[in-house]
Amino acid sequence: MKISSLGLAVVLCVVPVAAQETASPKHAVVLHATRLLDVAGGRIVAPGEVLVEGERIVAVGSKVDRPTGAEVIDLGDTTLMPGLIDAHVHLFLHPGAEDFQTVQESVPERTLIAADAAKADLMAGFTAERDMGTEGAQSADSAVRNAINSGLIPGPRMRVSGNAVDITGGHEDAIHYNPDQHVLSNATYADSAAELVKVIREQIKQGADFIKIYETGKDSYKDGVFTTPFQYTEAELAAAVAETSRVGKVVAVHCTGEPGASYAAAAGVSSIDHAYQLSDATMKAMREKQIYAVPTFAISEYFADHAANPAAAEHRRAEHAYHVAEFKKQLAAGVPMAVGSDVGPFPHGTQTRELELMVQYGMKPLAVLQADLLNGAKLLGWGGQIGELKPGYYADVIAVLGNPVEDISVVTKVGFVMKGGVVYRR
Repeated sequence: MKISSLGLAVVLCVVPVAAQETASPKHAVVLHATRLLDVAGGRIVAPGEVLVEGERIVAVGSKVDRPTGAEVIDLGDTTLMPGLIDAHVHLFLHPGAEDFQTVQESVPERTLIAADAAKADLMAGFTAERDMGTEGAQSADSAVRNAINSGLIPGPRMRVSGNAVDITGGHEDAIHYNPDQHVLSNATYADSAAELVKVIREQIKQGADFIKIYETGKDSYKDGVFTTPFQYTEAELAAAVAETSRVGKVVAVHCTGEPGASYAAAAGVSSIDHAYQLSDATMKAMREKQIYAVPTFAISEYFADHAANPAAAEHRRAEHAYHVAEFKKQLAAGVPMAVGSDVGPFPHGTQTRELELMVQYGMKPLAVLQADLLNGAKLLGWGGQIGELKPGYYADVIAVLGNPVEDISVVTKVGFVMKGGVVYRR
């Protein structure tokens, strides 16, 4: 399903954006706060200052030079830190039945929803995100990214995949509808290595930054046992990874368990998202190859809290507890982590909950911040450009009301947002 250039122009022009928010800064800005997070060094600098010129950071420390005419923004008793990174979002989804909204809502309507979601995420402190599938709005995903990049609408820096790729009858196929109606899948079909390569080439032509593949589903959790069928063989995934590598891109997989996870790790994907169940061999391979696990606890908690009935809620909580236990094994095995919430099916702008849950389930606040900022920057292909407050990096800076190294919940209290040197929340 595609949207015409004229239709997209109409959609994007009606999104309300304050002109002053998207204008490039014309002068130097000094940000001052009681504290500053040195995320790589694992320490708090007090007080903290950041000198910004244009879209880049020029200097960082307890005190920086203040050029003549520089604007000084005193943020008081807050902590300056890099903008947050969500490595698993769905801009084109909102709470409610995913299958119905992708069929009932037009692509222009869903594009408006996505633009609003991008703004909500930015205002919550997320200055970079990875959109893991548009569910039937392939070309609109890159259009929203481009509109953000050009300043037409406010939003995080985006890496976008377009539609996820799936087998016939797989995880996202419309298998519960009247087959005579031929209801389309939310994903793009590929049933062999050759078809995977063809789909990947088409998606990259349409502007995808990376490729998302469904590797497992439908999941089953019964009597403490988790199972999930794989969808692509190791050889098929290897063909997909080779094709993306040819043009400098990567593959990320929706993958909840074995043996699909072992196939994905062996093929060399960039991340295994959800990762409910990983074998010892898979965890070893992920550690050695620096393949990130993205747990997505927030979506599981939300679905359990909003289940249709008590029995369904109990089942989801039991499955969630299984995931938590497996997550602790993954931490002990040294599996590298990134932070992704799967926001979309739950409200955009609320996904800092993911960081709180990762701490609740066994990580130290600093470790979660490093997973989010350092690993997230690498996973999104922006290592050395975002995720730290350092000279030469993009001026993606937020201020939180407290010390996140002592209390991770302060990331839910964002009072200031700057992206690329432009202040969006103050």
